[in-house]
Amino acid sequence: MQEFGIDLGTANTVVCDSTEGVVLDEPSVMLTRAGFPRRGVVAVGREACELLGRSPAGVYPVRPLQDGVITDLESARLYLRSVLHRIAPNPWGRARMRAAIGVPVGATTLERRALLEAADEAGIHRACALPEPIAGAIGCGIDPLERRAHLVVDVGGGTAEATSFCYGGILAHRSCRVAGDEMTLAVTHHLREQHQILIGELTAEQVKIQASTADGPSLVVQGRDAGTGRPRLATLEVNELNEVVRPVIDGIIQTLAACLDELPPQATCDILADGVALFGGGSLICRFGDSLERAFGFPVKLAERPLTCVAEGATLSLHNPDLLHSYASPSG
Repeated sequence: MQEFGIDLGTANTVVCDSTEGVVLDEPSVMLTRAGFPRRGVVAVGREACELLGRSPAGVYPVRPLQDGVITDLESARLYLRSVLHRIAPNPWGRARMRAAIGVPVGATTLERRALLEAADEAGIHRACALPEPIAGAIGCGIDPLERRAHLVVDVGGGTAEATSFCYGGILAHRSCRVAGDEMTLAVTHHLREQHQILIGELTAEQVKIQASTADGPSLVVQGRDAGTGRPRLATLEVNELNEVVRPVIDGIIQTLAACLDELPPQATCDILADGVALFGGGSLICRFGDSLERAFGFPVKLAERPLTCVAEGATLSLHNPDLLHSYASPSG
């Protein structure tokens, strides 16, 4: 039997096989061609992402998830089916497949049901929805069933969540549906308003990442001049770009810090000793961990594999029935 952990994120989809490790790590985007009665899938994942902003007429980009949850069942079903064919091309293997799929803690019952329904229609008949912070904690080597409180922060593309848990239950939780995507939008707006240069979504994402990892004081951005429409290069200070995303980061942290108000005193002692585990793509942006540590007052530890630990932890959870019973929502 094939067993998979799936991190179905707003920005990226990561799939981990129980025996082979990470087998898929690509953008959560799909290109479809309009048609009646069914839409056709043109490209999925990295291939689709490379065509964003340059796709021909009649081909439309689709993001199956918004804010970490499914908003359109048909798009999600098409996307999941395409992912499923990538990771399990053998129909016999798909029929015997078992999966744990990450879902935000703040997702509603209807949103969880939509996820499992889309997975079932795509061919994943034995699936459960596992909270992403719990899956990420498992991927970081934390046992959510032990008699000790833990606190993790998961910053993805569509959501950011702070979750404390102990002995199979959630102690405190705060979520914010403002995360990495809003940082990208902030970069796009800043370049348009302050530098009169227009850039696409892919370029804005690259600029955001480069500003966080650049060794030099500046970087070059290529785009279109807002006034003349001609191609133009602009040299921007790294500090300037980091300051652009700073208000978004501060807003996220303020929301997540409210989780601390719900913590029992004894739990606070545990977390002070063990620290806060930080993961998700947004955790790599602009010294996010340092800002979080100053706001929380706890030591913050960035996960060794912040981009894949949710999928890895979801896979490990499939071998722990007690953990699934405590945290997971089963299909059906």
